[in-house]
Amino acid sequence: MDRLDSMEAFVRVAESHSFSEAARRLQLSKSVISRQVSALETQLGARLFHRTTRSLSLTEVGQAYFERCSRILSEIEEANLSVSSLQSTPRGKLRVNAPMSFGILHLAPLLPGFLDRFPDIDIDMVMNDRFVSLVDEGFDVAVRIGKLEDSSLIARQLAPARKVVCASPAYLARHGTPQTPDDLLQHCCLTYSNRTSPEEWLFVAPDGHRWSVEVTGRLRVNNGDVLREAALGDAGVIIIPSFIVGRDLQAGTLVSLLADFVPQDLAIHAVYPHNRHLSPKVRAFVDFLIEHFGPRPYWDLVE
Repeated sequence: MDRLDSMEAFVRVAESHSFSEAARRLQLSKSVISRQVSALETQLGARLFHRTTRSLSLTEVGQAYFERCSRILSEIEEANLSVSSLQSTPRGKLRVNAPMSFGILHLAPLLPGFLDRFPDIDIDMVMNDRFVSLVDEGFDVAVRIGKLEDSSLIARQLAPARKVVCASPAYLARHGTPQTPDDLLQHCCLTYSNRTSPEEWLFVAPDGHRWSVEVTGRLRVNNGDVLREAALGDAGVIIIPSFIVGRDLQAGTLVSLLADFVPQDLAIHAVYPHNRHLSPKVRAFVDFLIEHFGPRPYWDLVE
């Protein structure tokens, strides 16, 4: 139990970047938390934190240890809940991973309502656009957009991920409106660098024939919100998920192009490990998202 107490103290310090805040959360004194973490470092023979008078940050070893400790503590919590008569009630800390743009635009507005409906659940959300291992990094559930490659996870579809090619009216007035995908070769196309082949845009003809167009442009960026802002600034043509630009299409500040040629074969899923598929808190969260998104999500009702 001493080792577990020390691990929990370490995790709370790492989460809050503060010994004082960790002490407050655990209802212990700051000196007790400091002793527990110091004892843990001595037992491990490694420094877990970089300490200065103004900052506290994890070492490389500390970061790796934090990820494993978080997972262990989460599993202990799940084990305790599994034998509790209160297991039928969604409760506990829910660790969520989500893509940055989708998380900010569509998950963030839902969080207050979810927390209000489920007062015994606390959310720890991490947003980034890199691939994360749910098991290795201790996440209960993740939102993923695109084709799923990890067959070890359970997946539930939250909504389609419709792609749109679009540009501003001012850009189209100056450069013309493309009528076929090949017309994009004459346009400035702004690309998303997190894709495997950012300049290769895929299309499908009405007869089902698929082909790619090698586009060129003056902006390559790893964030969809930046692409949206560039398109709104008349900088060029973008291909982007409709959940990012739905309001702009409604307002007419962006114009949808080549709608008959854009393949719509992707989706937004919630994924979670097999060993957590019966967790009430995960089920509550996923059901809540499906309730608010669904097969015809609100961002696709705005054109």
